[in-house]
Amino acid sequence: MSSADGGGARVEIMGGFAKGLAIIELFGLERPRLTVSDAANGAGLTRAAARRCLLTLEGLGYVEFDGKYFAPRARLRRLGGVAAYATGLAERAQPLIEQLCEELNEPISVAVLDNDASLFIARAEAHRIVSTGVRLGARIPAYCSATGRVLLSGLEPMEVDQYLGRIKPVARTPKGVTDLAALKALIGQASMEGVSFSDEELELGMRSMAVPIHNVAGDIIAACSLSTSASRVTLDEMKRVYLPRLEAVASAIRG
Repeated sequence: MSSADGGGARVEIMGGFAKGLAIIELFGLERPRLTVSDAANGAGLTRAAARRCLLTLEGLGYVEFDGKYFAPRARLRRLGGVAAYATGLAERAQPLIEQLCEELNEPISVAVLDNDASLFIARAEAHRIVSTGVRLGARIPAYCSATGRVLLSGLEPMEVDQYLGRIKPVARTPKGVTDLAALKALIGQASMEGVSFSDEELELGMRSMAVPIHNVAGDIIAACSLSTSASRVTLDEMKRVYLPRLEAVASAIRG
């Protein structure tokens, strides 16, 4: 297929690629998942062409298929940025983290990975005053927090290596971790254990932990975190008392 611009130059267009992009553009907040018919009607394609495109996207790891519906996987969301799903995720998470915040009287947050940073899309503040430097819409480099390490643990190993190769870590406190090998180990630990802890690395006097939020395909799409005072709550208490509650909320938010 080809077309010509105003100057008469011919521009080659890949028909299959164009069809795939047309289907990708259909995914959004109003249509977080598609059937073959939805894709065909929305993109102006035959059912056979829409099905081929969707199965190709599935085979490449961009979408998941449950037998009826196709839905974006983490790879497609990273390709298109976080705007297409962050709003819906935040709306689903907000009442759940507010309830947990009220029960534990500790601040609870939800963040997504966006351009090498943890972007906080939902936040519930506790009555206690805990200066975490985290607010709704805040961005924190992923390497220096429990939240970021959980989010990074959802990347492919090659993507983690690429990330570590382009950052220049700076310690925020004397306890901050900046060694790349140590950071890689912490990311790997978060992947294996399904939780990450930060002990006064982001701010002196503050401890935090984060757990992943998965979609139905098992991809990590966000992280749910809790922060508390290091002088009031030990790491052991966080693991024993707070962790099961945080995991339950993350499971309920599941996208």
